[in-house]
Amino acid sequence: MGEPRPGPPQLRPGRALAHTTGATGSGSPRSDGRSPQTPRGARRSGPFGRLGTTPPVPGRPTPLFLMCLLGAPVLLFALITWQVLTDGPLIRADERLSRALVRPDRFSELLSDLGNTQVAVPVLAVALGLVAWRGRAAGAARWWLPPVAGAALMALVPALVVPLKLWTDRPGTPAVPPATGYYPSGHTATAVVAYGAATLLLLPLPRSAAARRLSVLACAVLVLGTSYGLVRRGYHWPLDVVASWCLFGPGLGCLRLLVRRRRR
Repeated sequence: MGEPRPGPPQLRPGRALAHTTGATGSGSPRSDGRSPQTPRGARRSGPFGRLGTTPPVPGRPTPLFLMCLLGAPVLLFALITWQVLTDGPLIRADERLSRALVRPDRFSELLSDLGNTQVAVPVLAVALGLVAWRGRAAGAARWWLPPVAGAALMALVPALVVPLKLWTDRPGTPAVPPATGYYPSGHTATAVVAYGAATLLLLPLPRSAAARRLSVLACAVLVLGTSYGLVRRGYHWPLDVVASWCLFGPGLGCLRLLVRRRRR
C-alpha cells in the first residue's frame, strides 16, 4: 500500500457516482435517481412571495376566528334588540341596574357631552385629514382608502341608529322627559365610531409602542367616559349603551384589519 496523498480523492473506474452532481443517469443528487422530496424551485411561495406555508400561520388570526370575533357582538346586539321589542326579563334587569346607577350631576353631564356630534365628529375629521395628507405626501397607493373607510363608518351611525330608534320605540328613563326612541344610544355610537376610527387611523403614525398604547388608552377612556356619563345622568338605559358598542364594534374591527393590511 502506498502512502496517503494530500488532496481530494480521485474517481476510479467502477466506483459509485451516485453523489456526484450531474452523474450519468441520475439527474439529481439522490443515490436512487429520484427527484428530491421538496426541490427549492418547486416550493410554493407564501404570502408576499415568501417561501413557506399558506395561512393559517401561527400568530395570524384565522378567518374562522375573525368571524367569531366580529360576529359575537352582532349576535349580542340581536339578543338585546329582541328583549327590547318583547319587554323580556333582560329589560327588567336593565331597569333595576339603571335605578341603582342614575345620580345626575354636573360631571356626568360633561362626560355625556363627549358623545355630541359637535365634539366627536371634528376629532374624526382632523384624523381623516391628517391621514389623507400623510398618505398622499408619501405617494402611497390608494392613500384615500383609509380616510374614506373612516368617513363611511361615521356615516353609518345615523343611517343605522335612526331607523332602529323608530322601530324599537323604547321609552327613556325616569330622569328624562317622557319620550321614546332611546334605543340604541346615538351619543354612544358617535363616540365609539369617532374616537375609535380616529385612533385606528392614527395608530401607525407613532414610532414608539408606548405612544400607541397611550393612544388606545385615551380612546378607551373617552368611549367609556361617554358611556358612563350617559347612564349616570339618566339619558340612556345601560342596554342602550351596550347595544351601540355591539352594533359598531365590528365596523371598527374591519377598519383595523384594513389599516393593518395597508401597513404590510
